Amino acid sequence: MVLFDDYSMLHAVIMAGGSGTRFWPASRKLVPKQLLALSGQRTMIQSTVDRLGDLIPPDRQMIVTNKILAEAVREQLPELPAANVVGEPCKRDTAPCVGLAAAIIKRIDADGTMVVMPSDHVIASPEKFQAALAAAEKLIDEDPTRIVTFGITPTYPAESFGYIQRADEIPADGVSAFRVEKFREKPDRATAESYVDAGTFYWNSGIFLWRASTILDALAKNVPEMSKHLHAIAGAMGTPEFDAVLEREFTAIKGTSIDYAVMESYDNVVMIEAPFPWDDVGSWQALSRLNDPDENGNTVVGSHIGIDTKGSIIMAQEGHTVVTIDVEDLIVVQTADATLVAPKHAEERVREAVKALEERGMTDKL
Repeated sequence: MVLFDDYSMLHAVIMAGGSGTRFWPASRKLVPKQLLALSGQRTMIQSTVDRLGDLIPPDRQMIVTNKILAEAVREQLPELPAANVVGEPCKRDTAPCVGLAAAIIKRIDADGTMVVMPSDHVIASPEKFQAALAAAEKLIDEDPTRIVTFGITPTYPAESFGYIQRADEIPADGVSAFRVEKFREKPDRATAESYVDAGTFYWNSGIFLWRASTILDALAKNVPEMSKHLHAIAGAMGTPEFDAVLEREFTAIKGTSIDYAVMESYDNVVMIEAPFPWDDVGSWQALSRLNDPDENGNTVVGSHIGIDTKGSIIMAQEGHTVVTIDVEDLIVVQTADATLVAPKHAEERVREAVKALEERGMTDKL
């Protein structure tokens, strides 16, 4: 059943090139976080596609990922046409990723609208998500130069998120929508507290909608050198030289984020107050939000025996049992070739472990 057949020109772009280093040792270069099942049976990228439902059919869904992950993504999403999984030759941040996807979409649909989203978020209400996308697309139909994003009402003064400051409210179908006053960088603790107290600031979800032509025009204005390379790639589409041109031109791009390249300076941005529950699954403690803890506050994925164990996060691979005795607030992650043990408050330092492995040449553990 098609839910919104009036919105036939909406395309989905799922960014899936991240390495998920904060989820080491479960997340690896060849099997990063988005390819793991951290909650339920479906992997994160499969769940991201699932929540689109019937709103956007598979032939208008595109995954942009690292070329070394492209085949693994295709295996996890066999319903998508193989060509809809686009492999970037190298990592160049989100602006080139968005530009590449926009160039491809504009070639096949000159007036196409894109929803761009990360592959590693959890949104528990797909129906509300789809309805919000439909409302956002209508806002763009009313003014094709608009960019629409979703703001998450903050529940605590997070220092790890960027923020969106809202301005005046505008009419929208079934959602609360506001003009954007300003995008704010990740704040320190005191600034984050002031944002939450003000009541007019939201976490930046990293989910955006725009016409493909609108974002390409904005990139051409703000980052013209990047735009030249994207234009060259677009010119080679459909030719035998495309792969070689993509490799050469994309590699030559100086990477930057879409927030820095466009969002922070664009003057026609609308924010919808997200009507759906959202989690960015940024680190191991997210497992406690995605899976019900036991009576001792432990979140367990796999086989575990806990003796006087409280408030810990335990993950074990199939066929292996982790036993903990007299511990509290630990993260213990066991895989076939590496084990992580860390206090929960030090979860951000997992990246240091990854860096240490790189420095010691232990690339087989990455």
